[in-house]
Amino acid sequence: MAHTKIGQQPPRYSFLLNQYPDVRLSKCPRCNQPTHMRKFALFVHIEGWGPLALGKTCRYCAGCELIIAHQDELEAELAHGLSPLAPEVVGNEYVVLGTLDRRVWERGLGEQGQPLGDALEHLADFKKVLELEVDPGGWGPADR
Repeated sequence: MAHTKIGQQPPRYSFLLNQYPDVRLSKCPRCNQPTHMRKFALFVHIEGWGPLALGKTCRYCAGCELIIAHQDELEAELAHGLSPLAPEVVGNEYVVLGTLDRRVWERGLGEQGQPLGDALEHLADFKKVLELEVDPGGWGPADR
């Protein structure tokens, strides 16, 4: 499947959405170095609502330029933010498309928002979207 570029900025960061609520990644799954917390302006498209810029504190590996968002936390923040505005879209499918320039996102907070075209000028798609596979360990066949 071909990836269509949405943002007008060069692609930045890799992104991993951790769908396992019982797994927290304090170390980078790629390089095994410690991650740290960093706030990003994530550009999220929500089915039935449209685009949304969400300020979210995520785990970040500076060496790999990898943003790690925990799905349960992300969905809780989306539900909290959308409940007063559009409760009918809470729980809808969504996709995280990239990051906005943080200064542009902060400027849009004080206003009624920004036109989509302005946001796309400052949107950077992800270089790569990774999937997390967890081996739960435990007992198993010796040849595994």
